[in-house]
Parts: sequence; C-alpha cells; structure tokens
Amino acid sequence: QLQLVESGGGWVQPGGSLRLSCAASGLALDSYAIGWFRQAPGQEREFVAGINWRGTNTDYADSVKGRFTISRDNNKNTIYLQMSSLKPEDTAVYSCAGGFDGSGDSPTNYLYWGQGTQVTVSA
Repeated sequence: QLQLVESGGGWVQPGGSLRLSCAASGLALDSYAIGWFRQAPGQEREFVAGINWRGTNTDYADSVKGRFTISRDNNKNTIYLQMSSLKPEDTAVYSCAGGFDGSGDSPTNYLYWGQGTQVTVSA
C-alpha cells in the first residue's frame, strides 16, 4: 500500500507563499500519478493540481493556475506543491493522493490518500 504524509502547511498572510510536501512510502512512488486536493469547511473536496508518474505532464485547477506549481522527485519519494500569491480563499485542508496515470481531477479515481495539512491564509 502506498502511504502518503503531507507537511508544510501553516498560516500565511495574503500574497505569501508556502511549499507543501507529500512524502511517500510503502510502494514505488514512480508507479503512480499524484494529485493535490483541498477541502474547505462545508465544501466539497476539489482538485488543485496533478502530475503524472514521470513528472512530464501537469494539470491545474483554473483557480490556481499561474500561482501553484506541482513537481515531484521520485528519487526522494516526494511530491511538492509550491503555492504563491496565496489568497484567503485558498484556505483549506490540502491532501495528496496517489492513483494510476490518467486519474485526472476526480478524487474517486485515486486509491491512496494522506491525512492532509491545514493551510490558512489570513491577514
């Protein structure tokens, strides 16, 4: 089973930056596509960004394009989400998830999930 652990969340002022990490263990990370999702209180989980197992293809939600960057280092078994120009509406619990290539933006397509890390953007 692929185990995923997120880190790097916290509080940041609007306009600030954070880098989230997703550390993988248990199975070979380079066999899986990885997605970042977020869920704010009272809202459904939404897709943020995804990357294929090679790291050659990425996808982003329109709301974060140009501000967030997903990347992966399979040698370190880690996936990153660099977040810049953060807005209060980015406040949520961010989770990484592993699935087969082509899992896309639907959370139901992903097999393995981390516990999530809280990101709070406020003045």
